[in-house]
Amino acid sequence: MTFDCFSFDRRIVAGINSLGYVVPTPIQTRAIPDVLKGRDVMGLAQTGTGKTAAFVLPILQRLLDAKASGQGPVRVLVLAPTRELALQIHENFVSLGRQTGMRSAAVFGGVGFTPQIKAARRATVVVACPGRLIDLLSQGVIKLDHVDVLVLDEADRMMDMGFLPDIKRIMSQLPDKRQNLLFSATMPPDIRKLAAGILVDPAMVQVANTAPPESVSHAFYPVRQHLKTGLLEALLDATKHESVLIFTRTKHRAKTLAGKLSQKGLSATFLQGNMSQSQRQKAMEGFKRGAFSIMVATDIAARGIDCDRISHVINFDAPDGAETYTHRIGRTGRAGRGGSALSLVTQDDKLLMRDVERVVRKRIEQCKVEGFDYDQPVKHDSFRRDSFRPQPGSDRARVQTAYRPGNEQPAKDHSAANKARTRTSQKRFHDDRNQGSIWGLKRPAGAAARQGR
Repeated sequence: MTFDCFSFDRRIVAGINSLGYVVPTPIQTRAIPDVLKGRDVMGLAQTGTGKTAAFVLPILQRLLDAKASGQGPVRVLVLAPTRELALQIHENFVSLGRQTGMRSAAVFGGVGFTPQIKAARRATVVVACPGRLIDLLSQGVIKLDHVDVLVLDEADRMMDMGFLPDIKRIMSQLPDKRQNLLFSATMPPDIRKLAAGILVDPAMVQVANTAPPESVSHAFYPVRQHLKTGLLEALLDATKHESVLIFTRTKHRAKTLAGKLSQKGLSATFLQGNMSQSQRQKAMEGFKRGAFSIMVATDIAARGIDCDRISHVINFDAPDGAETYTHRIGRTGRAGRGGSALSLVTQDDKLLMRDVERVVRKRIEQCKVEGFDYDQPVKHDSFRRDSFRPQPGSDRARVQTAYRPGNEQPAKDHSAANKARTRTSQKRFHDDRNQGSIWGLKRPAGAAARQGR
C-alpha cells in the first residue's frame, strides 16, 4: 500500500515526496480515510508511529477541497502540550503543505507576543500550547470563531500537565459544529471522560504497539547510585553511537549532567523547561544536525524531539513507570531502523525492571561495562543531592535530613527514639563543624579563623 491510494491533491503529493514518504504507517492507513470523511477520530498511538502526518495530510486535503483561503481566518486549531511538539507539528504542516498555499503559525510561550500575533492573524492553521493561546484570547488579538477542525495531540500528557481547565476555556470559544480529532498514547479514565465530552460518534483508531519496536534492543546496567555518572561516561566511551538521548528525572540534573559530559570532551547539550525558547531551539537544532551527539533531557522537555538519527536512548534516571519507559524508547528504532535502550538501574528500581520486562515481553539482559570499577567508595562530593541519595536509616541520611548547610533546623519527628537520634546527629554535626569539617569536608583555614572572631 502506498500514499497513492488516498488520492491526495498533487500539491500534497509533492509535499509527501519531498519528505521521502513512501508507505503509510498503520496509524496513517487507518486514520486518514476517517479524517477525510469528516468524522471525529479517537486515535491511540505512541510517539514515533507517524500520527502527526495521519492528521496533517487529510486536514490539508479538506482545506483544499473547501477552497479555504491560505491566509486566514483560522480554520484548524491544534493543541499540543509542549513547545517542541507544537513546533514539530507546525513544521509538518509547512513541509507537507508547502505547495498548497496554506499558512501555519505556531503559538507558544517563552518568546515575544507580537510575531506570533501577526503570524496567527495570517494563518489558516494554528498550532498552539494552551497557556499562550489563552493569553492571546484574553487580549482579543486572535479569533477562533471560524475553526472547522480541532486536534488535541498527546491529550494524556496535556492532562498530566494540568491543561484541562485551559482546554475547556479554549473550546468555549469554538463553533459547536466542527470536526474533532483526539490523539493519545494511553486511555486512562480522565481521557475517556474528555473524549466522551468532545467527540461525536468517533471512529476508534488504535495501533497495537504497547511494546517498543522489535528493532530496539534493551539492556539493564545495575549500578550503585553514586557511580551512575561514572558508569554513564564509561558506557558512552565503550559504545559506538550516532546520536544519544539521555533521560533524567529533574531539570537541574539534566543541565548538570550535560555540563559534566561536556567537561569530559563529549559534545553534549541539554533540554529542560527553564530554558528560553531561543536556547531550546539552539539545542534542538544542534542535536538534529549533529553538532551535538548527546542530548540530556527531562520527559516533558523531550516531547516533540523528532530526530531519526537517535541510535541510543539511555535512562540515566529510571522512568516513573513502564509506560514512560515505552515513551522514552520510542525516540529510537524509528521507521524500521535499529536502536538501543540502555538503563542504569539501582536497587530501588527492581520493581520497575520487572514491569518493563512485562511490557517488552522478554527477559532483559543485565550487563556490565568491562573495566569499570563497580566497587569505588562514595566520594565526599557525592553527598550533593543530585548525585547521591543516602540509604534510609543511615547516620548520614539522618544528618542530611536533620541539617543542611544554610538551613540548620532539625527535621520534625515526634517519636522519642527519633528525637534522641536527632540530638545525637545535631551534636555530631556541630562537633564536626567546630573541628573544621562538615561530613569530612575540610574548610579553608580562613573560614576557621573568621569563625573565631
